Amino acid sequence: MEKKIIFLDIDGTLTLPGQNEPPDSAIRAIKKARERGHYVFLCTGRSYGMLLPLLNYEFDGIIASAGSYIEYQKEVLLDCPVTEETKKFAMELLKENGIFRTVECMDGSYADEEFKEFLRAHAGEGNNSELLRWREQIEKSLNVFPMKAYQGQPIYKIIIACTSWEQLKVPREKLSSGFVFSIPGVDAYGFINGELINKRFHKGKAVELICEHLHVPVGRSVAFGDSINDLEMLETAGLGICMDNGQDELKRVADDICPSVLEDGIWHGFLKHHIIES
Repeated sequence: MEKKIIFLDIDGTLTLPGQNEPPDSAIRAIKKARERGHYVFLCTGRSYGMLLPLLNYEFDGIIASAGSYIEYQKEVLLDCPVTEETKKFAMELLKENGIFRTVECMDGSYADEEFKEFLRAHAGEGNNSELLRWREQIEKSLNVFPMKAYQGQPIYKIIIACTSWEQLKVPREKLSSGFVFSIPGVDAYGFINGELINKRFHKGKAVELICEHLHVPVGRSVAFGDSINDLEMLETAGLGICMDNGQDELKRVADDICPSVLEDGIWHGFLKHHIIES
């Protein structure tokens, strides 16, 4: 049997978004795959601090912050935050244009309190109250702290939210040399949400680095994801699989689609592609 490397996104793939408990079927699938000699890596947009609860489960390594931080069996293979100059310029420019920011660091994430203040002030409009409750729950479960507690630590990624595309026009023009703007569009709550990812690194490059480090051809890698920030990962891997709950744009480029995270998708995907046996 040829060894494979399996790359698993977290939110919407291994777990429900913002949660830290994978289905029992996914844990069994990962255990069986590793027992058969395959490698299993987390490959997530989350920062290291945001994925710590999942490290109670056994993985061969982690790719965090969309490819800017990589570990294999606790050995750090890559640690490349955004440069201080780029960070300072981006943070000021986003704030000037009224864009709400969440910065991701090793110890956790730090979010503009102004976003929650905005939601409270417009609580009667649309689904703002529901979004406020969801955001507060996410902040509690994923080590997200108020921006006032941020002490200038290196950042690996910036999450953004705003109310209009016009707010993004100038930041896109001035930050495109340092960041990839991964913005799927307007969410269910009416906000434009997305990520500014360090342009030097992404999940696809991380797949290549791990395959090279472990001397496994990229063609023997398998990637599971659900959102547009998994695009490079699915395109790079030998086999790219999108969850049924995933975004249509990702489904169009995926090699296959497996059941949703609520329907034991990882288990069924592992079985179908002979990563494990029933």
